Amino acid sequence: MTELKDAASPDIQVDFDIHSPDAVEKVYDTYADLRSTCPVAHSTRYGGHFVATRYDDIHDIVRNPSVFSSSQINVPDSIGQDGEMIPIQIDPPDHTVYRRLITPLFSPKRMAALEPQIRDLVVRLLDDMAGRDRVDFIEAFARELPSQVFLALMGWDIADAPRLIEWVDTMVLGVPGASEEESLAAREAAGMEVYAYFAEMIDDREESPRSGEDEDEDITQILMDGTFDGRPLTQFEILNILLLMMIGGLHTVQGQLAHSVIYLAEHPEARQEILDDPDVIPSAVEEMLRYESAICPARKVTQDVVVGDVQLRQGDVILVPFGAANRDPEKFPEPDSVDLRRDPNPHLAFGAGNHRCVGSHLARLELRIAFEELHRRFPHYRLDPSDPPVRHLSQVKGVHRLPLILGESA
Repeated sequence: MTELKDAASPDIQVDFDIHSPDAVEKVYDTYADLRSTCPVAHSTRYGGHFVATRYDDIHDIVRNPSVFSSSQINVPDSIGQDGEMIPIQIDPPDHTVYRRLITPLFSPKRMAALEPQIRDLVVRLLDDMAGRDRVDFIEAFARELPSQVFLALMGWDIADAPRLIEWVDTMVLGVPGASEEESLAAREAAGMEVYAYFAEMIDDREESPRSGEDEDEDITQILMDGTFDGRPLTQFEILNILLLMMIGGLHTVQGQLAHSVIYLAEHPEARQEILDDPDVIPSAVEEMLRYESAICPARKVTQDVVVGDVQLRQGDVILVPFGAANRDPEKFPEPDSVDLRRDPNPHLAFGAGNHRCVGSHLARLELRIAFEELHRRFPHYRLDPSDPPVRHLSQVKGVHRLPLILGESA
């Protein structure tokens, strides 16, 4: 019988920091090393937490909310929010009620109806890039696309995008290079500003309600008119739903677009495969989601449980990096190679179980259209060797800057 390890076992101790800027370039190597030596490791960072790296363990954890609660999804616990972000930090049965309210807002049918608008926006952004030899792809495209789509969907003022993005970046990343205390203070300050912004928006709409077609398409107004188990949603509930949607809508697609373009710029043979056969794009989107999965949530253990050969205790926290799961060779043949036609591709980029990403249909739509139009308009592009991309590591892995050289000479 295998002897169980626990948080004090020396052979599973690692110095792993999901927020370290120094770890970003080798994070998949780190996951591979952990998977082969201690698939459930323990880090002393942020008060101590476990890190899972095998697909089957991570898949089982996120599908078992009674043992692995979503009440804590962040390490450290707070990114500046006041209370639980809804519904991602809510467990069943309340989660089911909230989810039933939100899911129809992001249904495949509703998202498909947005395709003409999203394609028009993508074309306009690419038009703005035309005639330029060099762009920062983050500023020119990857940030603008999800921001404008999401703000329009929510019924928020597009002019507010810069400060919303700044707040999200602060809450997700803290202050790179600063102490944990300094980052927490910055996150809390940003969180207070976000709540004040949303509260003022709600107050304005209560004074001047929207009606007609605008109301039917405005997700913010739909939430204000929504109910939980027969009662109106409280302002606190609406604020925390909006906060979660803001973080998801403004940050994750940006990173996925940037990581995908970095790979395709570095691997012209993969880009050529897309150019030769655009029908491969939906499959290519799925493979890039697998290859560069940005999200690394946490779970809090509600009762003593064994994962692998490690004993977890009630109250413990465990990180479940989807990027680690999606590079597991036990699940994906040649996981560190990109196969744009990979089938099957049961990646966990959007999670699994009751907390599977509600915005996955919108994200896939944005990515597919971006892949189609970008490669139609700019079939040739490459990284700038004198100015390489700047990535960041956090629980939402992303890219700060992406200088890109455009045109035939690329």
